Amino acid sequence: MLSDELKKQIQLAYRASLDAKSHKPRAGQRQMIGAIARTLGNIKQGTEGERLDEKHVAVVEAGTGTGKTLSYCLAAIPIAKARGLKLVISTATVALQEQILHKELPDLLEHTELNFKYTLAKGRGRYLCLNNLEGFLSSEEQAIDDMFAGLFEQHLQSDDVNTALYQEMDAALEKGSWDGDKDNWEGVIREQDWRRLTTDHQQCTNRNCANYSVCPFFKARAEIEVADVIIANHDLVLADLSLGGAILSAPKETIYVFDEGHHLPDKAIGHFRHEVRLQQSIVWLRQLEKNLVNLKQELTDDVSLTGQLLLKIPQQIQSIVNFIQYAQQGLAPYIQGLGLDQENNQHRFEFGLIPDELRQLAYSLQTSYQKLFNNIESIQDECKKTKQNEGMGITPETAETWQPILGVILGRLEQSVSLWRLYSIVDDQNYPPNARWLVLSGQGMEQDIELGGSPILAANTLRQQLWDKCFGAVVTSATLTALNQFHRFNMRSGVPLESEYLRVLSPFDFQENGLLIVPDMENEPNRVEQHTAEIIAYVNKSVDIAKGSLVLFSSRRQMEEVSLSLSDKLKEILLMQGEQSKRVILDSHKSRIDDGKGSLLFGLASFAEGVDLPGNYLTRVYIAKIPFAVPDDPVEATLAEWIQKRGGNPFMEITIPDASLRLVQATGRLLRNEKDSGEIHILDKRLKTKRYGAQLISSLPPYRYQ
Repeated sequence: MLSDELKKQIQLAYRASLDAKSHKPRAGQRQMIGAIARTLGNIKQGTEGERLDEKHVAVVEAGTGTGKTLSYCLAAIPIAKARGLKLVISTATVALQEQILHKELPDLLEHTELNFKYTLAKGRGRYLCLNNLEGFLSSEEQAIDDMFAGLFEQHLQSDDVNTALYQEMDAALEKGSWDGDKDNWEGVIREQDWRRLTTDHQQCTNRNCANYSVCPFFKARAEIEVADVIIANHDLVLADLSLGGAILSAPKETIYVFDEGHHLPDKAIGHFRHEVRLQQSIVWLRQLEKNLVNLKQELTDDVSLTGQLLLKIPQQIQSIVNFIQYAQQGLAPYIQGLGLDQENNQHRFEFGLIPDELRQLAYSLQTSYQKLFNNIESIQDECKKTKQNEGMGITPETAETWQPILGVILGRLEQSVSLWRLYSIVDDQNYPPNARWLVLSGQGMEQDIELGGSPILAANTLRQQLWDKCFGAVVTSATLTALNQFHRFNMRSGVPLESEYLRVLSPFDFQENGLLIVPDMENEPNRVEQHTAEIIAYVNKSVDIAKGSLVLFSSRRQMEEVSLSLSDKLKEILLMQGEQSKRVILDSHKSRIDDGKGSLLFGLASFAEGVDLPGNYLTRVYIAKIPFAVPDDPVEATLAEWIQKRGGNPFMEITIPDASLRLVQATGRLLRNEKDSGEIHILDKRLKTKRYGAQLISSLPPYRYQ
């Protein structure tokens, strides 16, 4: 049970926080604090601190304006501290992460009696590797870089090394004016310049590194170890779970809060989606074989373990190449027209089922790649031993040079092992299948076959790696339900059904402040030309050139066609996605409104979520059509197939709920605070003529409907 002392601590902190901002208590906010506090506070702990309860997850949909961040911080921070646990707050966007880091948590510390330490957690890729910086400031590293150009797309490139930038960084580190965090560098860094300076878990030598004590990443990690609250993002949390806790605390010792939690299932699927190009793999392996000859030439003892391991590599590579060539031959019928979709040059294997011959080849490839991986990992281990004066056959200088290179190789091999493992297994009939597909890319001599594979749902993986292992968790967002139910989120996330579920309504007066208009259109969106012509006429007639407006499209082509046919007055105030960065476009839009002028935004899906334009910045939102998903994604297509096989209706179980979620997000751009007002225009007659149209409208906030 939640102790009286913790209840009092949370209540006092809530009052102090409200008083500091001159805010009044909100019913929805109190509901949310109570639900989270009950869920986390009632979890029973064993003698070793382990969780004994199964009802340990709270799923809270909280409408815009509820004050979600304050709610979960007030409820979770005192409970996590009292139980000796870490609190990890994970977001999907940098904007929210920065808001929590620079505003919400500092405000709590300043205005309440809560006492806690917090820090921001980032992956290794955001931090400078001092070894790499030192290497690129020496002529030797440039020679090595040139030697391996073309082999490591993600690490070493043969284009010009920005020595001036690296010297500037080195000087800043010496002065202490920079901490090695990319986000804290004041100047502009090109991606290729930064990529050279970073490392990953395969390349990093950890405590064996000469720069370990001053490493920016490990210094940041030391802060994580003493922090009570860790701010992260979904990608980092998922990557850390898959690595068994390389950066964050162990799940059993952690309470997680997933803000913007509706992104979590898709993020999780992305972590287990793999794609490999066959001919590109052969070229890469040949290049790898050629370059590893250089390592053999640097050995001081050919009969050392490293020398023996290197002797096996040509044969292992040839074996893999042979199997890939067999796979290319076996896939030839699909390329020659057997089931290849001519629009996207893609063939999706129905229900994820592949021919037995391909599955057997995949098993051989997985095994062969794994042997090569193990071999190179053993060579890397020898490099580590050499640096500890235990290895034989390699000088410390050679080991220092080769260890990060071998790490890059291992990372590439790991991807191939994962893809071929996914193709070699027979899916368990008790669980959703994996999607498998091929894509024909390039033309002529550049033509290649790309094989892809992915789970169709992340539910089982999240259940095993996250929900079953964590001490407690909170998932929150303004859009967790679809068609007023949590079913869609449950199916995709695997959150336990016995979790605490709560919907907290927004405090906004939607009836008074928001007008929803569905005009009488003559054409449905499937009559593309006619529908586009109607949109052009409607926008030209309806948009107020003196105000802030946003038009959301599902198709870039339609967006561009409409933009070309706008009136001259609207063209003068148009800002269209793709012409500049999102941030520049939004800043320009705000600047125009601040100057008393009008501004018209044209955007796609990324402008339908996470765009915050309160007050006069946005008073009209136009939605070109119901945002149904494009049906050509092989993962979603396989999911639909699986649902249909089980007797379900994919359109009603996937397409409509997904569209409902996107429509709520899109209409949510209008009212961002309690004083906002304006109009939403949805230019799709199906909302009036189709049975599902009424369902979609009823799932929206209660706008005044016209």
